[in-house]
Amino acid sequence: MSNQITPLDISSIELDVTPLYHRITALKARLATDILILDGAMGTMIQARKLDENGFRGKRFAKWPCLLKGNNDLLSLTQPSIITDIHLAYLDAGADIIETNTFNSTAVAMADYEMAELSAEINYASARLARDAADRMTASNPSKPRFVAGVLGPTNRTCSISPDVNDPGFRNIGFDELVNAYVESTEALIKGGADIIMIETVFDTLNAKAAVFAVFEVFEKWQIELPIMISGTITDASGRTLTGQTTEAFYNSLSHASPLAVGLNCALGPDMLRQYVQELSRISESYISVHPNAGLPNEFGEYDLSPQQMAEQLKEWAESGFVNILGGCCGTRPDHISAIAHAVKDIKPRTLPESNHAFRLSGLEAFTVQADANKAGAEHA
Repeated sequence: MSNQITPLDISSIELDVTPLYHRITALKARLATDILILDGAMGTMIQARKLDENGFRGKRFAKWPCLLKGNNDLLSLTQPSIITDIHLAYLDAGADIIETNTFNSTAVAMADYEMAELSAEINYASARLARDAADRMTASNPSKPRFVAGVLGPTNRTCSISPDVNDPGFRNIGFDELVNAYVESTEALIKGGADIIMIETVFDTLNAKAAVFAVFEVFEKWQIELPIMISGTITDASGRTLTGQTTEAFYNSLSHASPLAVGLNCALGPDMLRQYVQELSRISESYISVHPNAGLPNEFGEYDLSPQQMAEQLKEWAESGFVNILGGCCGTRPDHISAIAHAVKDIKPRTLPESNHAFRLSGLEAFTVQADANKAGAEHA
Protein backbone atom coordinates (compact mmCIF):
# COMPACT_ATOMS: atom_id res chain seq x y z
CA MET A 1 0.00 0.00 0.00
CA SER A 2 1.11 3.58 -0.69
CA ASN A 3 3.50 5.00 1.91
CA GLN A 4 3.48 1.68 3.81
CA ILE A 5 0.24 2.56 5.58
CA THR A 6 -1.07 -0.66 7.06
CA PRO A 7 -4.87 -1.05 7.23
CA LEU A 8 -6.45 -2.23 10.45
CA ASP A 9 -6.92 -6.00 10.41
CA ILE A 10 -10.49 -6.61 11.59
CA SER A 11 -10.47 -10.37 10.98
CA SER A 12 -9.78 -11.17 14.63
CA ILE A 13 -12.44 -8.85 16.03
CA GLU A 14 -15.17 -10.87 17.73
CA LEU A 15 -18.87 -10.22 17.23
CA ASP A 16 -21.09 -10.22 20.31
CA VAL A 17 -24.51 -11.17 18.97
CA THR A 18 -26.46 -10.91 22.24
CA PRO A 19 -26.74 -7.09 22.37
CA LEU A 20 -27.23 -7.07 18.60
CA TYR A 21 -30.29 -9.32 18.82
CA HIS A 22 -31.68 -7.28 21.72
CA ARG A 23 -31.44 -4.15 19.57
CA ILE A 24 -33.07 -5.88 16.58
CA THR A 25 -35.96 -6.99 18.81
CA ALA A 26 -36.36 -3.41 20.06
CA LEU A 27 -36.28 -2.08 16.49
CA LYS A 28 -39.06 -4.39 15.34
CA ALA A 29 -41.14 -3.51 18.38
CA ARG A 30 -40.84 0.19 17.64
CA LEU A 31 -41.75 -0.28 13.99
CA ALA A 32 -44.99 -1.96 14.99
CA THR A 33 -46.18 1.12 16.87
CA ASP A 34 -44.39 4.23 15.55
CA ILE A 35 -43.12 5.97 12.46
CA LEU A 36 -39.37 5.88 12.97
CA ILE A 37 -37.12 8.77 12.01
CA LEU A 38 -34.04 8.28 9.89
CA ASP A 39 -31.26 10.85 9.89
CA GLY A 40 -30.48 13.39 7.17
CA ALA A 41 -27.63 14.05 4.77
CA MET A 42 -24.09 13.32 5.91
CA GLY A 43 -22.52 15.00 2.87
CA THR A 44 -24.45 18.24 3.39
CA MET A 45 -23.19 18.46 6.95
CA ILE A 46 -19.60 17.67 5.97
CA GLN A 47 -19.62 20.30 3.22
CA ALA A 48 -20.69 22.89 5.77
CA ARG A 49 -17.36 22.31 7.57
CA LYS A 50 -15.48 23.58 4.48
CA LEU A 51 -12.53 21.26 5.02
CA ASP A 52 -9.48 21.72 2.81
CA GLU A 53 -7.19 19.03 1.44
CA ASN A 54 -5.21 18.83 4.68
CA GLY A 55 -8.42 18.52 6.63
CA PHE A 56 -9.28 15.37 4.74
CA ARG A 57 -5.74 13.93 4.90
CA GLY A 58 -5.03 14.31 8.58
CA LYS A 59 -1.62 13.22 9.85
CA ARG A 60 -1.90 9.60 8.80
CA PHE A 61 -2.45 10.36 5.10
CA ALA A 62 -0.41 13.57 4.86
CA LYS A 63 1.78 12.11 2.11
CA TRP A 64 -0.87 10.18 0.20
CA PRO A 65 -0.04 10.25 -3.54
CA CYS A 66 -3.43 11.48 -4.81
CA LEU A 67 -5.93 14.15 -3.82
CA LEU A 68 -8.25 13.17 -0.98
CA LYS A 69 -10.52 16.20 -0.66
CA GLY A 70 -14.08 15.02 -1.16
CA ASN A 71 -13.47 11.54 0.22
CA ASN A 72 -16.08 12.02 2.93
CA ASP A 73 -15.91 8.46 4.21
CA LEU A 74 -12.20 8.83 4.99
CA LEU A 75 -13.14 11.38 7.65
CA SER A 76 -14.19 8.48 9.87
CA LEU A 77 -10.43 7.86 10.20
CA THR A 78 -8.97 11.35 9.92
CA GLN A 79 -11.70 13.49 11.55
CA PRO A 80 -13.75 11.10 13.72
CA SER A 81 -14.92 13.89 16.02
CA ILE A 82 -16.63 15.64 13.08
CA ILE A 83 -18.51 12.49 12.12
CA THR A 84 -19.50 11.86 15.74
CA ASP A 85 -20.76 15.43 16.08
CA ILE A 86 -22.92 14.99 12.97
CA HIS A 87 -24.38 11.74 14.29
CA LEU A 88 -25.16 13.36 17.64
CA ALA A 89 -26.77 16.37 15.95
CA TYR A 90 -29.18 14.09 14.10
CA LEU A 91 -29.87 12.05 17.22
CA ASP A 92 -30.56 15.25 19.17
CA ALA A 93 -32.94 16.23 16.39
CA GLY A 94 -34.96 13.08 16.99
CA ALA A 95 -33.49 10.46 14.67
CA ASP A 96 -34.17 6.88 15.72
CA ILE A 97 -31.85 5.43 13.07
CA ILE A 98 -28.52 6.91 12.00
CA GLU A 99 -26.62 5.82 8.90
CA THR A 100 -22.94 4.99 8.87
CA ASN A 101 -20.60 7.29 6.96
CA THR A 102 -19.93 4.59 4.35
CA PHE A 103 -21.79 5.57 1.20
CA ASN A 104 -18.58 5.23 -0.86
CA SER A 105 -16.65 2.85 1.37
CA THR A 106 -16.61 -0.27 -0.80
CA ALA A 107 -13.27 -1.29 -2.27
CA VAL A 108 -14.76 -0.54 -5.69
CA ALA A 109 -15.48 3.12 -4.90
CA MET A 110 -12.38 3.62 -2.74
CA ALA A 111 -10.19 2.61 -5.69
CA ASP A 112 -10.70 6.15 -7.04
CA TYR A 113 -8.55 7.35 -4.14
CA GLU A 114 -6.15 4.37 -4.32
CA MET A 115 -7.61 3.21 -1.00
CA ALA A 116 -9.31 -0.08 -1.87
CA GLU A 117 -7.26 -1.85 0.80
CA LEU A 118 -8.61 0.52 3.45
CA SER A 119 -12.25 -0.32 2.72
CA ALA A 120 -12.76 -2.73 5.63
CA GLU A 121 -11.14 -0.38 8.12
CA ILE A 122 -13.24 2.60 6.99
CA ASN A 123 -16.45 0.58 7.22
CA TYR A 124 -15.55 -0.73 10.65
CA ALA A 125 -14.49 2.68 12.01
CA SER A 126 -17.60 4.35 10.61
CA ALA A 127 -19.87 1.76 12.18
CA ARG A 128 -18.10 2.13 15.53
CA LEU A 129 -18.60 5.90 15.52
CA ALA A 130 -22.30 5.52 14.78
CA ARG A 131 -22.69 2.73 17.34
CA ASP A 132 -21.03 4.76 20.09
CA ALA A 133 -23.19 7.79 19.34
CA ALA A 134 -26.39 5.73 19.26
CA ASP A 135 -25.52 3.94 22.49
CA ARG A 136 -24.77 7.25 24.19
CA MET A 137 -28.21 8.57 23.30
CA THR A 138 -29.94 5.32 24.26
CA ALA A 139 -28.23 5.39 27.65
CA SER A 140 -29.54 8.91 28.24
CA ASN A 141 -33.10 7.83 27.39
CA PRO A 142 -33.58 4.03 27.45
CA SER A 143 -37.25 4.38 26.50
CA LYS A 144 -36.14 5.66 23.07
CA PRO A 145 -33.51 3.19 21.79
CA ARG A 146 -31.42 4.33 18.83
CA PHE A 147 -30.25 2.14 15.97
CA VAL A 148 -27.45 2.04 13.40
CA ALA A 149 -27.95 1.34 9.69
CA GLY A 150 -24.78 0.12 8.04
CA VAL A 151 -24.83 1.68 4.57
CA LEU A 152 -23.87 -0.15 1.39
CA GLY A 153 -23.83 2.48 -1.34
CA PRO A 154 -24.37 1.83 -5.06
CA THR A 155 -20.65 2.25 -5.98
CA ASN A 156 -19.48 4.35 -8.89
CA ARG A 157 -19.89 1.48 -11.37
CA THR A 158 -22.94 -0.05 -13.01
CA CYS A 159 -23.28 -3.74 -13.71
CA SER A 160 -26.28 -3.47 -16.04
CA ILE A 161 -25.38 -0.87 -18.63
CA SER A 162 -22.34 0.16 -20.60
CA PRO A 163 -20.60 3.44 -19.78
CA ASP A 164 -19.45 3.53 -23.44
CA VAL A 165 -22.18 4.52 -25.90
CA ASN A 166 -20.08 3.06 -28.71
CA ASP A 167 -19.89 -0.37 -27.08
CA PRO A 168 -23.24 -1.42 -25.56
CA GLY A 169 -21.86 -4.77 -24.45
CA PHE A 170 -19.01 -3.30 -22.40
CA ARG A 171 -19.17 -3.40 -18.59
CA ASN A 172 -16.73 -1.68 -16.25
CA ILE A 173 -17.44 -4.16 -13.45
CA GLY A 174 -18.74 -7.69 -13.04
CA PHE A 175 -21.23 -9.21 -10.61
CA ASP A 176 -18.63 -11.27 -8.73
CA GLU A 177 -16.37 -8.26 -8.19
CA LEU A 178 -19.27 -6.36 -6.70
CA VAL A 179 -20.19 -9.29 -4.47
CA ASN A 180 -16.65 -9.53 -3.11
CA ALA A 181 -16.57 -5.83 -2.32
CA TYR A 182 -19.95 -5.92 -0.63
CA VAL A 183 -19.01 -8.98 1.45
CA GLU A 184 -15.97 -7.14 2.81
CA SER A 185 -18.00 -4.05 3.65
CA THR A 186 -20.86 -6.01 5.20
CA GLU A 187 -18.57 -7.94 7.51
CA ALA A 188 -16.88 -4.75 8.68
CA LEU A 189 -20.17 -2.95 9.25
CA ILE A 190 -21.57 -5.78 11.35
CA LYS A 191 -18.40 -6.09 13.42
CA GLY A 192 -18.47 -2.33 13.92
CA GLY A 193 -21.96 -2.43 15.41
CA ALA A 194 -24.57 -2.05 12.67
CA ASP A 195 -28.09 -3.24 13.55
CA ILE A 196 -29.42 -2.99 9.99
CA ILE A 197 -27.81 -3.37 6.58
CA MET A 198 -29.09 -0.62 4.30
CA ILE A 199 -28.60 -1.04 0.55
CA GLU A 200 -29.38 2.48 -0.56
CA THR A 201 -29.60 4.85 -3.51
CA VAL A 202 -30.07 1.92 -5.87
CA PHE A 203 -29.87 3.14 -9.46
CA ASP A 204 -28.86 -0.24 -10.93
CA THR A 205 -30.88 -3.18 -9.63
CA LEU A 206 -28.16 -5.65 -10.61
CA ASN A 207 -25.74 -3.84 -8.30
CA ALA A 208 -28.34 -4.17 -5.55
CA LYS A 209 -28.75 -7.87 -6.30
CA ALA A 210 -24.99 -8.25 -5.86
CA ALA A 211 -25.27 -6.48 -2.50
CA VAL A 212 -28.16 -8.73 -1.43
CA PHE A 213 -26.22 -11.83 -2.49
CA ALA A 214 -23.20 -10.65 -0.51
CA VAL A 215 -25.21 -9.84 2.60
CA PHE A 216 -26.84 -13.27 2.68
CA GLU A 217 -23.47 -14.88 2.07
CA VAL A 218 -22.19 -13.18 5.23
CA PHE A 219 -25.33 -14.17 7.15
CA GLU A 220 -24.87 -17.80 6.15
CA LYS A 221 -21.14 -17.78 6.92
CA TRP A 222 -21.65 -16.31 10.40
CA GLN A 223 -25.01 -17.95 11.13
CA ILE A 224 -26.65 -14.63 11.95
CA GLU A 225 -29.33 -12.48 10.38
CA LEU A 226 -29.79 -8.70 10.48
CA PRO A 227 -32.71 -6.73 9.07
CA ILE A 228 -32.14 -5.42 5.55
CA MET A 229 -33.38 -2.11 4.16
CA ILE A 230 -33.37 -1.51 0.39
CA SER A 231 -33.85 1.99 -0.99
CA GLY A 232 -34.03 2.77 -4.69
CA THR A 233 -33.72 6.01 -6.60
CA ILE A 234 -36.22 7.34 -9.12
CA THR A 235 -33.93 9.53 -11.15
CA ASP A 236 -36.36 11.93 -12.85
CA ALA A 237 -39.95 12.61 -13.84
CA SER A 238 -40.01 9.46 -15.99
CA GLY A 239 -40.64 7.53 -12.78
CA ARG A 240 -37.83 5.07 -13.45
CA THR A 241 -34.47 4.13 -12.02
CA LEU A 242 -31.35 4.98 -14.03
CA THR A 243 -31.42 1.50 -15.55
CA GLY A 244 -35.03 1.94 -16.61
CA GLN A 245 -37.19 0.12 -14.07
CA THR A 246 -40.53 1.37 -12.80
CA THR A 247 -41.20 1.43 -9.06
CA GLU A 248 -43.10 -1.87 -9.13
CA ALA A 249 -40.49 -3.55 -11.33
CA PHE A 250 -37.79 -2.44 -8.90
CA TYR A 251 -39.78 -3.89 -6.01
CA ASN A 252 -40.43 -7.17 -7.81
CA SER A 253 -36.74 -7.53 -8.63
CA LEU A 254 -35.67 -7.35 -4.98
CA SER A 255 -38.65 -8.62 -2.99
CA HIS A 256 -37.01 -12.06 -2.77
CA ALA A 257 -34.66 -10.55 -0.16
CA SER A 258 -37.65 -10.14 2.20
CA PRO A 259 -36.34 -6.77 3.39
CA LEU A 260 -37.55 -5.36 6.67
CA ALA A 261 -38.13 -2.11 4.77
CA VAL A 262 -38.08 -1.10 1.14
CA GLY A 263 -38.23 2.46 -0.07
CA LEU A 264 -36.95 5.36 -2.10
CA ASN A 265 -34.40 8.11 -1.57
CA CYS A 266 -32.44 10.86 -3.29
CA ALA A 267 -32.83 12.48 -6.73
CA LEU A 268 -36.26 14.05 -6.14
CA GLY A 269 -37.96 16.20 -3.55
CA PRO A 270 -41.10 15.12 -1.69
CA ASP A 271 -43.50 16.72 -4.16
CA MET A 272 -42.21 14.74 -7.16
CA LEU A 273 -41.60 11.56 -5.18
CA ARG A 274 -45.05 11.26 -3.62
CA GLN A 275 -46.74 9.26 -6.40
CA TYR A 276 -43.99 6.64 -6.35
CA VAL A 277 -44.15 6.34 -2.57
CA GLN A 278 -47.89 5.79 -2.87
CA GLU A 279 -47.33 3.09 -5.48
CA LEU A 280 -44.69 1.35 -3.39
CA SER A 281 -46.97 1.47 -0.35
CA ARG A 282 -49.72 -0.19 -2.40
CA ILE A 283 -47.63 -3.17 -3.46
CA SER A 284 -45.02 -3.71 -0.75
CA GLU A 285 -45.29 -6.43 1.86
CA SER A 286 -42.37 -4.80 3.73
CA TYR A 287 -42.30 -1.60 5.77
CA ILE A 288 -41.88 1.58 3.71
CA SER A 289 -38.85 3.82 4.21
CA VAL A 290 -38.39 7.13 2.40
CA HIS A 291 -35.74 9.81 2.66
CA PRO A 292 -36.14 12.40 -0.11
CA ASN A 293 -33.96 15.35 -1.01
CA ALA A 294 -34.80 18.83 0.24
CA GLY A 295 -36.28 19.60 -3.17
CA LEU A 296 -34.31 19.85 -6.39
CA PRO A 297 -30.97 21.68 -6.43
CA ASN A 298 -31.02 25.29 -7.60
CA GLU A 299 -28.59 26.83 -10.11
CA PHE A 300 -25.92 26.94 -7.40
CA GLY A 301 -26.36 23.27 -6.51
CA GLU A 302 -28.05 24.11 -3.23
CA TYR A 303 -31.36 22.84 -1.84
CA ASP A 304 -34.06 25.33 -0.96
CA LEU A 305 -36.87 23.31 0.62
CA SER A 306 -37.23 24.52 4.20
CA PRO A 307 -37.63 22.18 7.17
CA GLN A 308 -41.24 23.33 7.64
CA GLN A 309 -42.14 22.83 3.97
CA MET A 310 -40.60 19.38 3.89
CA ALA A 311 -42.23 18.35 7.16
CA GLU A 312 -45.66 19.41 5.91
CA GLN A 313 -45.33 17.26 2.79
CA LEU A 314 -44.04 14.22 4.65
CA LYS A 315 -46.75 14.60 7.28
CA GLU A 316 -49.34 14.23 4.53
CA TRP A 317 -47.67 10.96 3.46
CA ALA A 318 -47.88 9.73 7.03
CA GLU A 319 -51.53 10.75 7.37
CA SER A 320 -52.25 8.91 4.12
CA GLY A 321 -50.81 5.72 5.61
CA PHE A 322 -47.90 5.41 3.18
CA VAL A 323 -44.84 5.19 5.43
CA ASN A 324 -43.07 3.59 8.38
CA ILE A 325 -39.65 5.27 8.30
CA LEU A 326 -38.99 8.88 7.26
CA GLY A 327 -35.77 10.86 6.93
CA GLY A 328 -33.87 13.11 4.58
CA CYS A 329 -31.30 12.82 1.82
CA CYS A 330 -29.35 15.53 -0.05
CA GLY A 331 -29.74 19.02 1.34
CA THR A 332 -31.35 17.98 4.61
CA ARG A 333 -29.91 18.95 7.99
CA PRO A 334 -30.81 18.33 11.63
CA ASP A 335 -33.45 21.06 11.53
CA HIS A 336 -35.21 19.17 8.71
CA ILE A 337 -35.13 15.97 10.74
CA SER A 338 -36.41 17.75 13.84
CA ALA A 339 -39.32 19.24 11.91
CA ILE A 340 -40.20 15.87 10.36
CA ALA A 341 -40.00 14.09 13.72
CA HIS A 342 -42.30 16.66 15.32
CA ALA A 343 -44.77 16.57 12.42
CA VAL A 344 -45.35 12.80 12.47
CA LYS A 345 -44.85 11.97 16.16
CA ASP A 346 -48.54 11.29 16.84
CA ILE A 347 -49.38 9.58 13.53
CA LYS A 348 -49.73 5.82 13.31
CA PRO A 349 -47.40 4.00 10.92
CA ARG A 350 -48.48 2.16 7.79
CA THR A 351 -49.86 -1.26 8.63
CA LEU A 352 -48.22 -4.24 6.96
CA PRO A 353 -50.62 -5.90 4.52
CA GLU A 354 -51.34 -9.60 4.52
CA SER A 355 -49.28 -11.46 1.94
CA ASN A 356 -51.18 -12.31 -1.24
CA HIS A 357 -48.44 -14.64 -2.50
CA ALA A 358 -48.49 -13.13 -5.96
CA PHE A 359 -46.15 -14.34 -8.71
CA ARG A 360 -43.94 -11.31 -9.32
CA LEU A 361 -41.62 -10.90 -12.28
CA SER A 362 -39.99 -7.85 -13.81
CA GLY A 363 -37.94 -6.48 -16.61
CA LEU A 364 -38.17 -2.75 -17.10
CA GLU A 365 -41.88 -3.15 -16.35
CA ALA A 366 -43.49 -5.27 -13.67
CA PHE A 367 -45.36 -8.48 -14.42
CA THR A 368 -47.40 -9.60 -11.44
CA VAL A 369 -49.76 -12.58 -11.59
CA GLN A 370 -52.33 -12.55 -8.80
CA ALA A 371 -53.76 -15.75 -7.33
CA ASP A 372 -57.14 -15.18 -8.99
CA ALA A 373 -55.70 -14.41 -12.45
CA ASN A 374 -56.99 -17.61 -14.06
CA LYS A 375 -60.45 -17.10 -12.61
CA ALA A 376 -60.57 -13.55 -13.91
CA GLY A 377 -59.42 -14.72 -17.33
CA ALA A 378 -62.10 -17.41 -17.47
CA GLU A 379 -64.82 -14.88 -16.67
CA HIS A 380 -63.73 -12.72 -19.61
CA ALA A 381 -63.52 -15.68 -22.01
